Amino acid sequence: MGHSPLPTHAPPAPPPEPARGRRGHPWLTLVAVAFGLFMVGLDGSVVSIANPEIGRDLHASTADLQWVTNSYLLALAATLILGGKLGDRFGRRTYYLIGVAGFALASVAIGLAGSIEGVIAFRAVQGFFGALLMPNTLGLLRAVFPPKKFGMAVGIWAMVSSVSTALGPIVGGLLVEHVNWESVFYINAPIGAVALVCSALVLPQSKSTTGGRQRFDIPGVVLLALGLLLVVFGVVKGESWGWGAGSTLGVLAAGVVVLLGFGWYETRLGRPAPASSTAPASSTAPASVDSRTGASRNGSAEEQRGHPILPMRLFRSPALTIGTVITAVNFFVLLGVIFFVMLYLQNVRGFTPVEAGVRTLPLSLASVVASPLGAKLTERFGARLSMPLGMVLQAGASFGILGWGVHSSYAAMWPPFIALGLGVGMVMAASSDAIVGNAPVSDAGVAGGLQATALQVGGALGTSVLMSLISGRVGATLTDELTSAGVPAPVAARMHEAKDAVAMGVSPVGDGMPQELKSAVVEGSGQAFINGVHAAALVTGVLCVIGAVLAAVGVRRDPQAPAGH
Repeated sequence: MGHSPLPTHAPPAPPPEPARGRRGHPWLTLVAVAFGLFMVGLDGSVVSIANPEIGRDLHASTADLQWVTNSYLLALAATLILGGKLGDRFGRRTYYLIGVAGFALASVAIGLAGSIEGVIAFRAVQGFFGALLMPNTLGLLRAVFPPKKFGMAVGIWAMVSSVSTALGPIVGGLLVEHVNWESVFYINAPIGAVALVCSALVLPQSKSTTGGRQRFDIPGVVLLALGLLLVVFGVVKGESWGWGAGSTLGVLAAGVVVLLGFGWYETRLGRPAPASSTAPASSTAPASVDSRTGASRNGSAEEQRGHPILPMRLFRSPALTIGTVITAVNFFVLLGVIFFVMLYLQNVRGFTPVEAGVRTLPLSLASVVASPLGAKLTERFGARLSMPLGMVLQAGASFGILGWGVHSSYAAMWPPFIALGLGVGMVMAASSDAIVGNAPVSDAGVAGGLQATALQVGGALGTSVLMSLISGRVGATLTDELTSAGVPAPVAARMHEAKDAVAMGVSPVGDGMPQELKSAVVEGSGQAFINGVHAAALVTGVLCVIGAVLAAVGVRRDPQAPAGH
């Protein structure tokens, strides 16, 4: 599978097993995993549309609705790398199929739950099965595509992900408006059924040929899951608890400490065993050797100690390491920006969910075009060109949002949407290729899990951090903006208590309020929200510029590797 920039003492990557008929055909494999990927991507973006209706139907509080999203996110983030490792070790096809079936069944259970507690619980189950499914999509592609074609496969993979995410608000809006909120989850059943049938027919069984006799790294699984749970929990609660609060800082610090402990443990576990540990000096009998694997039957030290769930040697590749960071930045920007753009379009401008979804189509269509384009550029010139280029486009989009106002025309909106879509699609293809393409085939599932984890953590940070920035800026400017719009100072001062609603784009107007005062409140509140949006856009723009510089300076092409690797 081509030359990897990993150190030469890393175990050699086994070749993909030969295709038998249509099973193992690269492009049929891509079609099969696309169905599962489409199901997860669609589900991720329809839930936000369904949440208000879920709240009304099940009498759920705002905190309950946050857990509909957070329970899924926590389960997913904590187990993505485990899902990839299980696929690498025991069979990527097996765990992909388990993931698809489990995700579809959990989706049906959510619709049948009948209580908010049931919805939250089954969302966590759905997240766990999503974690088995997602990393193994990339692992399967890495195992069947030759290096020169892998970049384009990842580009199409990213395109499917973009299309499904883009269709979410439109499909979700139509289903919620014309059927019911349960249908948003039931739709996963037919998609899952098609994915299972297609996958059973065409997917090859692929797994790592190394480490088959080694103990599974249970301590590593526990440490990684606990560390990621703490970090993601701290991130999603940071906005409500306050980023400077002792509880937020304590949870985040505990998560970082556990992850550092995980890194230390994995490094120690992955060290080559000393020769003396393979056979004791006092032993006179030669160790028997397995004729198939060449491994010592009385167990090498590495077998006895176990095999790291996340081999730290992967991070010796600068392209893989920087690709992981840029993936997190990419989704920090994408999900954070989409979150406040949807608030702006629906709450400030008054569009329905479907109308808002249609207006963001340029973003989605641009990312669809950019994914294969980014893959082609990466294949031709390497991630060192395509990754910074994508980050620069996103920076341009963020700075373009600084020109938005309360009454901006659509002509001011679509250029940043297109720039953001082009940037996200290009970076997604380039960073996925940099991460999974620079890992040995034997670790393809783990690399896919690493990429998906960076994506989820980055997205969680994006929505939480940017909403906190918007809330802070709204709180600082709301009273002044209301008085500037013509609201009497005493009334404006009292309305400061409604800053949380204004931070969501909602104006604190009452039914008995005079029309003139109502108009002034709407204008002042909208302007305060726009101030928050500008602060968030400025931060994302600066972050993208830093990401572009990091990718341009840090990513080096391996001269011996195939193009794009």
